[in-house]
Amino acid sequence: MDYNFQWHKMFSGEPAQWMWDGFVTTLQISSISLICAMLLGIIICVLRMTPFKPFQWFSLAYTEFFRNTPLLIQIFFWYNASHVIIPTAINEWMNDLYYWFPGPFSMFGTQFVGEWVLFNVELITGVIALTVYTSAFIAEEIRAGIFSIPKNQLEASRAVGLSFLQGYRYVILPQALRIVIPPLISQALNLIKNSSLCMVIGVTEMMFQATQIESYHAIPFEAFSVALLIYMIISLIVSFCITMYNKHFMIQVMY
Repeated sequence: MDYNFQWHKMFSGEPAQWMWDGFVTTLQISSISLICAMLLGIIICVLRMTPFKPFQWFSLAYTEFFRNTPLLIQIFFWYNASHVIIPTAINEWMNDLYYWFPGPFSMFGTQFVGEWVLFNVELITGVIALTVYTSAFIAEEIRAGIFSIPKNQLEASRAVGLSFLQGYRYVILPQALRIVIPPLISQALNLIKNSSLCMVIGVTEMMFQATQIESYHAIPFEAFSVALLIYMIISLIVSFCITMYNKHFMIQVMY
């Protein structure tokens, strides 16, 4: 094997800065998408459980469509094709969507000069695609948790004067969310890994930056190895959280 490993390049200079920027972008798009997916998943799940048939049909079509189509196609759709059905005003707003801090300013000992872009159309598109895709899975996870709650609890909440939505908000959902925390953490892990697909529309997350480093500095093994290592560390941290939660939950159940 005639390959000269240059690990030092990955931990200094431009490659290190690029990989750090990609790591920050990955956490940014993943955290925003996870929060939105949780909220949207809860809404879709509640609509699925309502006695109103049109809401049930809509939520069923939503979950089946987004769970059974590839995420990569959905990302390309939201980025390249969705403008056909989205109103012109929204399209113009998204094209001009740049949130920034005016420079120069300092943060964590680093001096930033000029305009520091926080969000752009690529990032927003990635958030939308990850949100709707993951929310479909989260809705089904929560629905499974609701089915594990005895039906008489909802009936009891209605008997004491709570409405249908109040019964779900104060009685059913708090218990269901507690039960489905481990699978929800797994969905969060899947979302973080799926965020790497957003590189295809120009989101500068870790895999995009690793590709840039490989192209400009000709160190493909080092660049992709570091990216894989970071993803693995994130996965191990999430897996550790799941294990600790399961142990804590099992102790409570035993006593």
